[in-house]
Order: sequence, then C-alpha cells, then structure tokens
Amino acid sequence: QVQLVESGGGLVQPGGSLRLSCAASGNIFSTNAMGWYRQAPGKERELVATITDGGRIDYTDSVKGRFTISRDSAKNTVYLQMNSLKPEDTAVYYCYFHIFLSRWTNYWGQGTQVTVSS
Repeated sequence: QVQLVESGGGLVQPGGSLRLSCAASGNIFSTNAMGWYRQAPGKERELVATITDGGRIDYTDSVKGRFTISRDSAKNTVYLQMNSLKPEDTAVYYCYFHIFLSRWTNYWGQGTQVTVSS
C-alpha cells in the first residue's frame, strides 16, 4: 500500500512563512503528478499547487508569487514553501500523489493545519 505523511503546519503571524512536507512510502511504481489542496472551514477543497513528473507547475491565482511547490523525486517527497502568509490562507492542507499501482489513483495525506493569525 501507499502512505503519505505530512509535516510542517502550525500557527504563524500574517506575513510569516511555513514549509510543508509530504513524504510518500510504499509500493510506488510510478507517479505522474503531486501537489497540495486546502480546505478552509465552510468552504470546498481548493487546489493550491501541482507539479508533474515533466516539471510543469501550476498554482491557484491567490497564491501565485507567494507559494512555491517543489519535489525531491529520490525521496518521493513534495514540499510547499509558503511566504507572505495571509489570514485567508488558514486551512487544512492536504498533499496528494497521483500514483499507478493497478490503475492511476490519487493518494492523500492526513492533512495539516495552517493557521495565520496575529
């Protein structure tokens, strides 16, 4: 099976920074994309950033210029560097990996809380 373990969330003041990490382990034969979603209270889950095996990167408009997604393929780990954080970035952040086992499937991390508040 596949397991994703997230780390790096917490409480930060507006303008501060956090770095999220998500490490995948298990029977990972092939991945073609990974990234981050977030869900704020009372809102739908929102795609924040993705990175493909080909290196294509996409961000939702609200985080462009502030967040940076990166990956370490050798470690099956994806990162999200979040700078200039705003209160509206407060949410539970979930990582995902799009992995092929018997078929292509999204696997999810457990979620990590990010709270931006003074």
